[in-house]
Amino acid sequence: MLIKELIRPFQYEKIDLTSAETQNKKRAKDTRGTIKRIWTYLTAEKAKLFLVILMVLISTVLGLLGPYLIGRAIDLYIVTETNTGLKSLLIWLVFIYLSHSLSIFLQNFWMVGIAQNIVYRLREQIFHQFHRLPISYFDKRQHGELMSRVTNDIDNVNNTLNQSVIQIFSSVLTLVGTIVVMLSLSPILTVVTMTTIPILILAMRWITKRTGPLYKMQQKDLGELNGFVEESVSGQHVIKTYSQEDRVIQGFDERNKKLQNTGFWALTIAGFIPKVMNMLNYVSFSLIAFIGGILYIYDFGVTVGVIVIFAEYARQFTRPLNELSNQFNILLSAVAGAERVFLVLDEEQEESDENDATDITETNGHFVFCDVSFGYEKELILQGISFEAKPGESVAFVGHTGAGKSTIINLIARFYNYDKGNLTLDGIDMKQITRSSLRSHMGFVLQDAILFHDTIRENIRYGKLAATDEEVIQAAKDANAHDFIMRLPNGYDTVLDQSGSGISQGQKQLLAIARAFISKPSILVLDEATSNIDTITELKIQQALERLMEGRTSFIIAHRLNTIQQADKIILLENGKIKEQGNHKELLAQKGDYYNLHQQQAQEA
Repeated sequence: MLIKELIRPFQYEKIDLTSAETQNKKRAKDTRGTIKRIWTYLTAEKAKLFLVILMVLISTVLGLLGPYLIGRAIDLYIVTETNTGLKSLLIWLVFIYLSHSLSIFLQNFWMVGIAQNIVYRLREQIFHQFHRLPISYFDKRQHGELMSRVTNDIDNVNNTLNQSVIQIFSSVLTLVGTIVVMLSLSPILTVVTMTTIPILILAMRWITKRTGPLYKMQQKDLGELNGFVEESVSGQHVIKTYSQEDRVIQGFDERNKKLQNTGFWALTIAGFIPKVMNMLNYVSFSLIAFIGGILYIYDFGVTVGVIVIFAEYARQFTRPLNELSNQFNILLSAVAGAERVFLVLDEEQEESDENDATDITETNGHFVFCDVSFGYEKELILQGISFEAKPGESVAFVGHTGAGKSTIINLIARFYNYDKGNLTLDGIDMKQITRSSLRSHMGFVLQDAILFHDTIRENIRYGKLAATDEEVIQAAKDANAHDFIMRLPNGYDTVLDQSGSGISQGQKQLLAIARAFISKPSILVLDEATSNIDTITELKIQQALERLMEGRTSFIIAHRLNTIQQADKIILLENGKIKEQGNHKELLAQKGDYYNLHQQQAQEA
């Protein structure tokens, strides 16, 4: 009873290893492919890799030579009690072990350089890939989980490259060299030394079949935990507003417990390896001492020195097997991380521009939608959308959530390509215009103003990197942002973090408008730019937006109808279709859904 109470805190939820093993078998080809892919990164460092292998070869030979010379010293000088030549042999031993240490240092030094170069390229590739992936990829995934692939997963690969590659080369060479030397000294003792191998192989198979899938589960659980933490940190205002701290903490504890459980079993089962190896070491040493002693007593050509050599080689023989087993587990962990990295690298990138697509140097902003339909995967979002936005006109979209407002904006910016119908800009099919040149003529002011960890000056300049300080200040004045900026302690040199802490939501929007001003776009997209803003700041934003929209084709997404009454055209969407369109007065006169929505909001105001 007492024992049960003592171990209860260390009892963990049982993991279905059978299911995990089945999944691992299904992914075996992926695992082999991942290892091959990692190898291609290694071969790119051919010169350093050659030096590493050379140093591994030298250290292996020197490591085998040391015990051999010790055994010879015992037979030639200690057993025979002869001192002639012993001093010279001892000098050689010192030289050998110093050279052995130097070769190990050099191989580690060069391998660190190789590993750092590889993870540098991996981080570079995955970060570049993030900027080539379509918007839909990020909409479907937690940002923290994606960040985990850049940090934790690549760090796993880095640690493995630093540790495992050298160990694997060294262990294989040591095994081969040890067997060759042992066979040349005594085939009988060699067979005795190898009697423990079948037990070792069976134990390693049992362990690695379980640790492999567990390491994959551990990486997956770690990514999910990181995603949850990132989501919780960024959503602190919402969490506290709705008093959901306890529920969020419970959610974290569940994910943390799951990761703890997976990590516990992965490390516990992997921890059997040194225990098995130590046991086999003792068994092997005992057999060598016993059998070797008999062979020596009955004069079967085995000397005391040979027994000592075999005792040391038996340790050297099991040590590389132990290292190979340990490194295999570490390698599985790295493969699990590398697979997650390569999954991102292999994701289908944003559709490339058509071969006949051309750059546009200027645009009037004349858009025509003609019976346009579009769907995400199998779900149809827009159906038969037709309208015209003439140069300089403002077009507002209203409708319930999911009606298709943001989807139309995504088509205008070519974040997606329409499926059916026809969409043109200045008479040119949108698919014939390169995405980069199209977006260079567009400015966005979104509901959540995105600011970067930099000064206010550089956040505004983000819209036009070559802008002068005078242009930055003028853009801020046009956006009604100059006055509040000058009231800040460091003015335009005030450093903001990503969340823009220290300034209000309305001030963030004014900076976003200033950024749009400085880019001088021909096409403007406003997505709920005045939501959640106090009345005074909203007035400033409205004035700034009116100046910004002058002479520009503007598309506005709005829920509050009082912000779009001056729009040239208002389009009411419902279930991906245009239900009503016209200006404010025309739609009110129709006394349809727009009229009802307007009356409802007027009563709520």
